[in-house]
Amino acid sequence: MRKLVVTKSTVVTMPEYLNVKGAAEFLGVSESYLNKLRCLRSDGPRYAMFGRSVRYEVDDLRTWAADRKRRSTSDRGAA
Repeated sequence: MRKLVVTKSTVVTMPEYLNVKGAAEFLGVSESYLNKLRCLRSDGPRYAMFGRSVRYEVDDLRTWAADRKRRSTSDRGAA
């Protein structure tokens, strides 16, 4: 989160957004994988549209990645 100081006594916390390339680098996956999750599947990270631009909030990427943690290869996670 970035902090934006509006006045000397008020601080507003703003979400930090990444484009597809930045989000892919952040997660260590390909841009193509993120695009497929967004367009073909419904289990990808949350995103926002600003006009025709796709943006991912960093906190949503962290949450999505944390939800994919497994203890073993046979662990399918929460169903």
